[in-house]
Amino acid sequence: MGGAATSAPPERGLAEAERVELTVDAVAPGGHCVARVDGQVVFVRHALPGERVVAEVTEVHRGFVRADAVTVLHASPDRVEPPCPYAKPGVCGGCDLQHVAPDAQLAWKAAVVREQLVRLGGLGDAELDRLGVRVEALPGGLLGWRSRVRYAVDAADRAGLLKHRSHEVVPIDRCRIAHPAIQQLAVLTPTGARWPTAEAVETVASTGGDVTVAEVRDGVPTPVSGPTEVREVAAGRDWTLPASAFWQVHPAAADTLSAAVLELLDPRPGEVAWDLYGGAGLFAAGLAARVGATGRVTLVEAAPQGVAAARQNLADLPRVEVVSARVETALARRRITGPVDVVVLDPPRSGAAPRSSARWPRPARGRSRTWRATRPPSPATCAPSPTSAGGWPRCAASTCSR
Repeated sequence: MGGAATSAPPERGLAEAERVELTVDAVAPGGHCVARVDGQVVFVRHALPGERVVAEVTEVHRGFVRADAVTVLHASPDRVEPPCPYAKPGVCGGCDLQHVAPDAQLAWKAAVVREQLVRLGGLGDAELDRLGVRVEALPGGLLGWRSRVRYAVDAADRAGLLKHRSHEVVPIDRCRIAHPAIQQLAVLTPTGARWPTAEAVETVASTGGDVTVAEVRDGVPTPVSGPTEVREVAAGRDWTLPASAFWQVHPAAADTLSAAVLELLDPRPGEVAWDLYGGAGLFAAGLAARVGATGRVTLVEAAPQGVAAARQNLADLPRVEVVSARVETALARRRITGPVDVVVLDPPRSGAAPRSSARWPRPARGRSRTWRATRPPSPATCAPSPTSAGGWPRCAASTCSR
């Protein structure tokens, strides 16, 4: 008499803090590489494609886990010693690629951009080849460039940086990628600084030479030293804005992005242009110079600081209108209306408004393009670009922030 048939027990997934040996595969956004263990997807930091590593699981999610490469068994030829002692598993989470050789960092970022254009933009290999996707380094080197640094404060009143995907503060002696003027500030523990009333400390070293420190209390920056407004120099203009307002953190980024947008869009005299999520008006100023006295530029921005900065800094450009509204609200309530020739779409990290693309007007005079200047997004945070069926081309390009 035969016994009852028994099924094999289900395979056990990886658990948090478990260590597993694995081979690393392709790169992914956010400084991760993809690996698989018994069919389970593992996103691994501090690794490179082709490496054999021991990885420690840091998070478990339905469908995937996150892990850090804690031991490298077989190193990639592109691996280097990180210049910062805090750029390693379990310490600072700010820099993703310090373990990667400079040229390989550029190739890594180009691969991420290509993958996003395929997965989100729907481009094929032939289209990507025609685009010639590449990532070029900004001038100034890999260290000492970051002009804005926000330090968190721990329970012992020490300023530091956060662990990856954590609220835990790591006290540091200095941040190697911070601008030299920021590194010299008496903010961090080795200088004896303590911040008993602050939840964070914000530092700025502007391209105009201003250096500021503010402590953040209940979400509000309070000046400690330096001016409350800073001067930035970009796109052939001087800009004045609050020290806490958004500005590109790399000194060369504003000029580079403005030039790239104008080159790709090629605005022409007399055209109508939109600058959505326009901030202080960096792109709007360049567009206004190109469309001239017979053209028109509309900037849409929701943040009060950005709106005030745009109105102040673009006051000499009468053909620029600044609309204070969320982009989806401005479109839905027809606060901005077509026809329009060119659009600059520069959303925050959270992505473009999900319903915005359904409300685009048809292009004027049959010419229109869209430029997205965003961090490589996840599918959940990036709305699709208007398609050619609606009169607009696909996403023209995407840029990496780190």
